[in-house]
Amino acid sequence: MSDKFDIIVIGGGPGGYVCAIRAAQLGLKTACVESRGTLGGTCLNVGCIPSKSLLNLSENFNKAKKNFFNQGIEVSDVKLNIEKMMSNKNKSVQVLTKGIEFLFKKNKVSYLKGKGVIFSPTNVVVYDQGKKSSYSAKNIVIATGSYASSLPGVEIDEKNIISSTAALSLHSVPKNLVVIGGGYIGLEMGSVWKRLGAEVTVIENLPFITPGMDREVSNEFQKILTKQGIKFKLNSKVLSIKDLGSEVKIEYQSNEKNIKETISADKTLISVGRKPYTEGLNLDKIGVKRDEKGRIKVNKKFQTDVKNIYAIGDVIEGPMLAHKAEEEGIAVAELLAGQSGHVNYDVIPGVIYTSPEVAYVGRSEEQLKKDGITYKIGKFPFLANSRAKVNNETEGFVKILADSKSDRVLGVHIIGPHCGDMIAEMALAMEFGASAEDIARTCHAHPTHTEAIKEAALAVDKRPIHF
Repeated sequence: MSDKFDIIVIGGGPGGYVCAIRAAQLGLKTACVESRGTLGGTCLNVGCIPSKSLLNLSENFNKAKKNFFNQGIEVSDVKLNIEKMMSNKNKSVQVLTKGIEFLFKKNKVSYLKGKGVIFSPTNVVVYDQGKKSSYSAKNIVIATGSYASSLPGVEIDEKNIISSTAALSLHSVPKNLVVIGGGYIGLEMGSVWKRLGAEVTVIENLPFITPGMDREVSNEFQKILTKQGIKFKLNSKVLSIKDLGSEVKIEYQSNEKNIKETISADKTLISVGRKPYTEGLNLDKIGVKRDEKGRIKVNKKFQTDVKNIYAIGDVIEGPMLAHKAEEEGIAVAELLAGQSGHVNYDVIPGVIYTSPEVAYVGRSEEQLKKDGITYKIGKFPFLANSRAKVNNETEGFVKILADSKSDRVLGVHIIGPHCGDMIAEMALAMEFGASAEDIARTCHAHPTHTEAIKEAALAVDKRPIHF
């Protein structure tokens, strides 16, 4: 293998491997360094992909146990085989990681296994099991992702005090699971183990869950999760977490009443966000600057303070989402090939893969009010959607926010069935500057869940047909 490249990408997650493939497609000699031993990063190995597998499998189990009988499907003696479920999840991950290796070979990307360290703006040294290999590059892209944060003084040992990584591989269903943090990851993992039989309690410091989400949707989401049996201790600060071996004791205090309480759990999932993984890269020595949150500072072209070193994904500012990192990876590759790569940060969708799902793109009501933008609202409930009705999936609604003068769609927020897929329509509409009327006048197939989007668009102008 040659030791000279046009681009060396450090990190084989969604941002890194996509960047490497696109760069190679554009004729640049490319290498990708990954220390995990498998490609795909946190997302594919211990994040997005395995969690979606367990969300799907646990939902199937829950339906068979609780819903099928009322729908005329009678099954008996439904049992959980946690080993088979985990095996199914692991096989999915293995197939997909091998798939990325195949794509590297197909696109002639050199896969460098080991930990990459930057020693100069043109030199990367890869350490692998005691071996040291030096490579030169005209450009370096940092795509090393992020890792789970913890609380001050709390050590995540992945035994009783766990992160999402261990929560994806438990060997048995905990009787009691306490989730610290009411964000996306905590609620998804809490949903999985609740469906499989655990008692789940979520402790959140804020008076609401899913910070940053449109508040009306967030409130509806909490109501639905509460109905499913998840308990919430909101506006509560965790004071201490003690692992006693047989159980974990969590002491917390209400921010309003200043009353201390204690709750016990078999497992405690710490889900209080993620931090950029930038340690051990030699960034300070080579002059790459970071902000107060440890994120690498970049300009609009993803350049760091060192001209030919770039950064993308979770290590820079913005939502820590795999698809955001992918878009940045493609943009950097195209910029380095002389094209005009670009990411529209106003149209990056977000999805929570619970049941029902929650999805959004664009701005929330709170953000529009803060920016002083006048807007119109169109809402339509899935209760009035024929496909949702026949499928017994009637919880939730579609909410469209449009500019009160131009009618341009500014934000879309959906809680309901399959909305993680449905949000793509609205992202595309917003990318092309669509108005609510454009969407209302677009024919949607009947009967489908997407008709709720059309009806919500009609409702912006106060003319829904079916509600």
